[in-house]
Amino acid sequence: MSMYFEPGMERGFGTFPLKGRELELAVHAAVAAGYRAFDTAQGYGNEADVGLALRGCGVPRERLCITSKVALENFSAARFLPSVEDSLKKLQVERLDVLLLHWAPADGDIAPSLALLEQAAQAGLAEHIGVSNYTAAMLRRARQLVARPLVTNQVEFHPLLDQRVLLAAAAETGIPLSSYCSVARGEVFKYPLFGQIGAAYGKSAAQVVLRWILQKGVAFNTMSTKPANIAANFDVMDYTLSSVDMARIDALAGTNFRVVNREKISWAPEWD
Repeated sequence: MSMYFEPGMERGFGTFPLKGRELELAVHAAVAAGYRAFDTAQGYGNEADVGLALRGCGVPRERLCITSKVALENFSAARFLPSVEDSLKKLQVERLDVLLLHWAPADGDIAPSLALLEQAAQAGLAEHIGVSNYTAAMLRRARQLVARPLVTNQVEFHPLLDQRVLLAAAAETGIPLSSYCSVARGEVFKYPLFGQIGAAYGKSAAQVVLRWILQKGVAFNTMSTKPANIAANFDVMDYTLSSVDMARIDALAGTNFRVVNREKISWAPEWD
């Protein structure tokens, strides 16, 4: 089982694009709400701020799950391990709980970076490893290349995007998905269905979306700077959406709205 589905870790707090005092306040609010999994990346430019916030959050290190991601520009043999060591210094930890490759190389050759990722784990820099923004074909290839279990493929995942192909690949390879852009940067709130369903459960539209993600077998990351929203996003474990309501939400996948498209991220792969 992926560590992201250990109790409490299936709900993570994302830190992009927060920095400084705003990040510190948000992280401390997240800790108070119950979050113990925190997500950052070299490319976010906030690892030092995350490390400082978590060091002062009052929760022992061993009870936290800290994930970071290696940036594409550090995928060379000369830069990979030093960049991870730099991340550890910024985060003020001896090793990461999870280390991910943030993207696949633009040329599609994933073997060299996966080998470096395994080296980082073998060197004791990370307890677990995984990938982010991989396609179904990349997942299958990664499963062949890497002996160590990959604990996740972190991808954009929400009800407005059809990710059935990736879900099937996750089941086939045993590499589960975790989500970013879990509420599609607010796009989901344009659809009354979520509020209508939420009213029947005494939950908000956002809570319905997040519960749907969990019931699809996907862990989620959310980000907010508002303590009430931070707490509400964590409070989704006390009810279950019916199969009828899940199907009603599933029907929105045909919208095929993607936040992280190739117009915004030129190096993104050809998505499934």
